[in-house]
Amino acid sequence: MNIVVNEELKAYIDPLTPEEHEALERSILTEGCRDALVLWGDVLVDGHNRYGICQKHGLPFQTVQNTRFKTIEDVHLWMIDQHLGRRSISDFLRGVLALRKKDIVDERRARALAETARPDDDPPFDADTPAAESPAESAAALPPPAPLSSREAIARAARLSSNQVVMIEKIQKQAAPELVAAVKSGVISINTAAAVASLPAEEQVSAANAGKDELRQAAKRVREARRKPREESAGSDAADQPAGQPPEAVQMLERRVAELTAENESLRRQVAQLQAQLATAGSL
Repeated sequence: MNIVVNEELKAYIDPLTPEEHEALERSILTEGCRDALVLWGDVLVDGHNRYGICQKHGLPFQTVQNTRFKTIEDVHLWMIDQHLGRRSISDFLRGVLALRKKDIVDERRARALAETARPDDDPPFDADTPAAESPAESAAALPPPAPLSSREAIARAARLSSNQVVMIEKIQKQAAPELVAAVKSGVISINTAAAVASLPAEEQVSAANAGKDELRQAAKRVREARRKPREESAGSDAADQPAGQPPEAVQMLERRVAELTAENESLRRQVAQLQAQLATAGSL
């Protein structure tokens, strides 16, 4: 059997850690390769680690064809969904995969809209143009994925909070490779990595090379630097108040209490007057 390993597909999902690979190898040596490798024609789509282990030890394996793949994007989306459904991957990787899925879906929708908006005067039929899919072929295609049009939708797909998605986006855009490697490996949390990603690249690299403790200290310095302007702003607002005068919010509450007290007293006088009138009418 001719199986082609596409290096781009092999690297599309982060590789197993050495410990995870060793555990998988022990399992296959003990129980055999229980899950079939997924192929798209000759191209290996799912099971790169299992395939490598079986080749190394001369072990048999099964394969299955996924005939619903039409494009490499179909393959990517399927791979993403397969890994998002697994519990063993990290929160960071789930967020990265969900954001990749959003990009693919957005690009597909943009192309579909562009094709819909094309002018009616399309060029005449060309014999070299592929024919439209038959109903049977269309039915066999993968259904279009639901759009991920908001951070909430991305968070649901990744089983994360919206805040975690925001932090992962920041890490992808601003983090140095050394910092990304640290959060991928689980050395630091997403929260810590997002804070350190605010620093200049050289400071990120220096902290990452120094290890977990320095990364945590760097994140702490970033948070304290953010907190200080807020505290100074709050202190400035309080300083603007005249000496001995309560803050504006307290003054507003005191005025409202005074107004309600006056209204209450007025209502009491009206009730007393009505009672007096009723008593007078009753004596007549």
